[in-house]
Amino acid sequence: MADEKLDVREMAPRDRHPAIFGRWESLAPGEGFELVNDHDPLPLFYQFQAEKPGQFTWDYLESGPEVWRVRIGKTG
Repeated sequence: MADEKLDVREMAPRDRHPAIFGRWESLAPGEGFELVNDHDPLPLFYQFQAEKPGQFTWDYLESGPEVWRVRIGKTG
């Protein structure tokens, strides 16, 4: 089964991180989703590192210049 996509490009910036973390929290271990964004979500990566160390995976699928796609997973 393919990962679901979470496209945050049309969301207000203040709503993006809460939506992404909410989606991540709903995952079972081993599951993931594809984040679609209009900029490199590196600050989000650092937030995951600070708040969920060792509990997530982060794999770039596309790196701009207009669209960034990242698979974010939950580890077991």
